[in-house]
Amino acid sequence: MSNDIEIPHLDSTTLQNLISYAVSFSAANGLQVQTKSSSTADSNTNSNTYITAPISLLPQSYPSHLFQRGISLSRPLNLLVEKISQDGEFLRETLKDVRTVDEYTGKLLDLYEAIYMKQDGEFARSADRLGILRSDYMLHSTVADGGKDQYELKQVELNTIASSFAGLASTVANLHRFLTQRMDDGGKLNLFLEENHQCVVRDARAENGVGVPESPAMSQLPLAMFLAHERYCQRFVKNDNDATATTRRPVVLFVVQPNETNTVDQRLLEFALWNNHQVPVVRMSLGELYNKAVLDETTGKFMIQSDNGADESSSEEVAVVYFRAGYAPTDYPSGYNAEDGSGIEWLARERLERSRATKCPCLGYHLAGTKKVQQELARPSVVERFFPEDDGDTSARTIRTVFAGLYSLGADATEQDINAVKDVLLNNAQDKYVLKPQREGGGYNYYGKNLADKIRENCTINEQTIELDPSLSEFILMERLFPPQQRAILLRNGQVEGSGMTISELGCFGTILATEDSEIVHNEYGGFLLRTKFSGVDEGGVASGFATLSSPYLC
Repeated sequence: MSNDIEIPHLDSTTLQNLISYAVSFSAANGLQVQTKSSSTADSNTNSNTYITAPISLLPQSYPSHLFQRGISLSRPLNLLVEKISQDGEFLRETLKDVRTVDEYTGKLLDLYEAIYMKQDGEFARSADRLGILRSDYMLHSTVADGGKDQYELKQVELNTIASSFAGLASTVANLHRFLTQRMDDGGKLNLFLEENHQCVVRDARAENGVGVPESPAMSQLPLAMFLAHERYCQRFVKNDNDATATTRRPVVLFVVQPNETNTVDQRLLEFALWNNHQVPVVRMSLGELYNKAVLDETTGKFMIQSDNGADESSSEEVAVVYFRAGYAPTDYPSGYNAEDGSGIEWLARERLERSRATKCPCLGYHLAGTKKVQQELARPSVVERFFPEDDGDTSARTIRTVFAGLYSLGADATEQDINAVKDVLLNNAQDKYVLKPQREGGGYNYYGKNLADKIRENCTINEQTIELDPSLSEFILMERLFPPQQRAILLRNGQVEGSGMTISELGCFGTILATEDSEIVHNEYGGFLLRTKFSGVDEGGVASGFATLSSPYLC
């Protein structure tokens, strides 16, 4: 779409200045994504091309007290994931039906049981655990006194693996802070921002604290990696007296996808880790690790071999493994069967997991982020399993306040769950729900008629009785959230994609580091992300092409 469009409350000169500033700022500050390679040959060259990341031209209004609420939930949610990861019986029982119909989740659970619930995982069980998590929220409409909408914070999902865009989101916040301050001269943006303000709050805008907050993500996430790296060095490297011990400083391994386009976001973390803490990073895919990495079965060291495999002095020891891949079946293209020579990505994942390196995430954290676990936590008394209130801990009640309605479609479905299915099929209420599989990355959910058809095709209806097919066990049914709509101008590749009413989703990062004995070394809020998409778009991933990066304008 041409940049020559009319936007309410913005004159054409101001709009063009905003676009020009946004594109120039993005180029100067690395607010970019890599273009897809047209061929395998292209992907093996250094002639990479970068374009402006998908962004909202201006920030979106957000109630300050609900933004602060999202921040305050980071620590208890971090701790909840840690506690779940150590409860093997809970994970096994919760995911028992999913594993029979979803091969990918079943494989994760198989590895978890073999390594952490049996005797052949001594090195993995002795490792520290690092979490870089992101809890995603939407504002959800409630009718307040006087008949006007007010909003509450509701959780969409909790991401425990490859929680992305911390780097680019921090840069977007910097861009929006610059634009709203630089273009504030003469009040050129006031009417545009005020219209959006009225969409989310009922009172007049506060005079103090208004604007785009700073995100600590680019200091907090590298700090958490550094702390994990330092603990590894203190625990193992200084005390490792075997004859083959390397004198080179151990590395942080970024496990990445081949032909990754979101490289800048990852590189920002890598560069901050070096600039702030002088910790080196190595980037490799699971397939590359299968061919170049080895596990020392005596010490538990995970080593990346040099091109000259016999030269151990140039091999690199891995202290921390940070997964930006491995969260979807597509990251394991050679399949599941190791006996016939395939399944190399799974073999590499298992080799990594069995090592003494600190994993981000370990398998327990990964499984704690599945949709089925999220649905199970919403049942009465389940969060209290991990935060007993008779100990005076109010974490369970605090966490429960942001749960949306979540319903099982498996053998454990209760009367309440079946009533939600009846609501979809018998009351034509499919627009009130979302059907979610055990997947990350965006683009997998079912909405509206597609949702109703998917359930109807996999169940039997006898008058008022509904029997669910076991194939539905891999899904959960979730209450659909209805956030306020605001005006936005969305850019892709530096060009205006369109303008209109949009909705947004807030992500709050959290970082946690736990020892083998579950001592919490570090537990902090880690920054924010806001994603904005046109209101008629159901899915919400940025990397999958549905949403853009934005930032909150607190009011």
